[in-house]
Amino acid sequence: MIKRTVENTLRHILSPLSLLLCLSLSFAFVACEEVEEAGVYDNWRARNEAYIDSIASLVGNRYVATEEAVMQVPVGEMFAIRTEASTTEGEQYVYCKKIVDNPTGRRPLYTESVSAYYYGTLITGASFDGNFEGYSAIDQQELNATDKVPTDFDSPTTFSISRVVAGWTAALQLMHTGERWMLYVPYQSGYGTSDNGSISAYSTLVFDLQLEEVVE
Repeated sequence: MIKRTVENTLRHILSPLSLLLCLSLSFAFVACEEVEEAGVYDNWRARNEAYIDSIASLVGNRYVATEEAVMQVPVGEMFAIRTEASTTEGEQYVYCKKIVDNPTGRRPLYTESVSAYYYGTLITGASFDGNFEGYSAIDQQELNATDKVPTDFDSPTTFSISRVVAGWTAALQLMHTGERWMLYVPYQSGYGTSDNGSISAYSTLVFDLQLEEVVE
């Protein structure tokens, strides 16, 4: 009888304590997740600018402005194309690398629409948009034409060249159909200094872009 009374007493004491402990642990996990999520974007502008600076150092002085000049750039080499981004920071560029070259393809005009496969990521490698799973911002190995390609379950997207971010508009006008490029778009030629949906302000945008065809 005494043993049962003691057990009942302990049960009444431990139940609230157990509940309090569980709640404390739950709050601790939530707090940890909030801190971890906040840490992803710590010093976001500086980190994105440093990432682009590292890309620009690979480009060196390889700036191209014509179709003929782009065709002379070998697959796997970095180069830069000037964009029409309107900023107070001077001339702006999109940095590019060919994965697949197709000099006999058709080059689209500013007024035309195209269909393309694309995969967009932030500098962390996190994907924010796309219609296939391609290379990301953190893929530093030698990119090739056979890895991470669109599958039969993927479908290209159609869009107007004049209605995408400045980095895309500039690059697409010098691509040929059948080509696949990596695009490294500084925030000035992307979404700028404002948030855009899930994309934070000052974000560098990295795209694996495969141009399928010009849409008549």
